[in-house]
Amino acid sequence: MNASTQTLHAPADASGRNTHSRGSRIGNWWEHHRWSAGSSLRRLAARPFGSLLTIAVMGLALALPLAFYLLLGNVQQLGNALGQSQAISVFLQPGQAAPQAQLLAQQLGNRPEVAAVTVKTPQQGMDELAQMQGFSGALHTLDDNPLPYVLQLQPRAGVSAQALEQLVADVRTLRSVDLVQDSGSWRQRLDALLGVGNRVVLVLASLLALAALLVVGNTVRVDIASRSEEIGVLLLVGASGAFVRRPYLYAGIWYGLFSGILAALLAVLIELALAAPVARLSQAYDGKLQVGGLPPWLLLAVPLVAAALGWLGARLVSAWQLRKAV
Repeated sequence: MNASTQTLHAPADASGRNTHSRGSRIGNWWEHHRWSAGSSLRRLAARPFGSLLTIAVMGLALALPLAFYLLLGNVQQLGNALGQSQAISVFLQPGQAAPQAQLLAQQLGNRPEVAAVTVKTPQQGMDELAQMQGFSGALHTLDDNPLPYVLQLQPRAGVSAQALEQLVADVRTLRSVDLVQDSGSWRQRLDALLGVGNRVVLVLASLLALAALLVVGNTVRVDIASRSEEIGVLLLVGASGAFVRRPYLYAGIWYGLFSGILAALLAVLIELALAAPVARLSQAYDGKLQVGGLPPWLLLAVPLVAAALGWLGARLVSAWQLRKAV
């Protein structure tokens, strides 16, 4: 039995004239939905190359925003490891004694923005310089230690950038402080860059979703055009627009669903491909860099959203094509 015969003998009342009970009408409606879903799936399987090509194009288009979202999320984690948790170095005035450094460390440690304060003595600073290549010989020529006490302030987790800016400004006004080194401006630039990246991902996802919708729409348009005579016969015998449209809507759903599954699988493969280099990068930062993957809810939502896009593309094109056929 060919596709045309199947459509003409679909298990539903094409004329719309129904003399059965309400239960029979619901049964016919449900039976035609079930038949339309199966028939559209069989038509996709009947032309595997064209169907797989359409699904592959849509899947790659939907996988790109997922890849960029994964990249931005990991860059955000890298920024947190390098910037948000980086200590603020406070260099005291030369000549400050140990009791004065300890007192100031205690005062700064009581601030709500500070999680911990580490006091680095001039001797510790000298030892660090001695371990650096090229400095050990020069240090032996010094009569005394010119390095000051250094306080390293560890910001508390979750503190906003504005609070850290205020902390740095307050510390710089202290008379015993000579210099404050802070990466606040670097963090602001990184946050601004991430904001631009998030907006780019949103725009890219919207454009690629539109591209997926157009791919489905064009595929359905070609399918409807190839069956124009059959559709004309159905309309002549009184078939409603919803009856004629239904198989094509399910075709759009199948295209979207399979392409969404493919996009989710590609995103998982990208995560697996990056697992080894990311693990080495995390080890380089003593495990402080926590790199994550895409959340499971997002991977599950992609096929559903893609199926909705496929339905929408098929719905718009089929309605337009049927208006031309009437």
